[in-house]
Amino acid sequence: MYSAIDPVEVWRALTKVQSAYTSRPDWDRADKVWAGLASVQPDKAFESFTPARDISQERLTVFLPYTAAVASGDRVKLNGHMYEVDGEPERWGYTSRRHLKLTIWRALR
Repeated sequence: MYSAIDPVEVWRALTKVQSAYTSRPDWDRADKVWAGLASVQPDKAFESFTPARDISQERLTVFLPYTAAVASGDRVKLNGHMYEVDGEPERWGYTSRRHLKLTIWRALR
């Protein structure tokens, strides 16, 4: 599973792919904007069943150094899997234990 400290990478899509109706991030040309060690903790796992789709999600909480460059639209690579950042990163800038807290998720099926 996850150890106390895991190597993670933060990836950012700097360009967009345009089509007739949409514009989306181009993850094939994403750049690594940060790499280092982080504390990764289980958040929750759940399944959602609807007539249209059955999905399972893995959600994790990641604690990064306070100076890590992460935005809400970035992706985090952990153990060879890409996770999406869920919401804005939370900066904890108080006391000597300053850190950045992220919630990340990926679809399992």
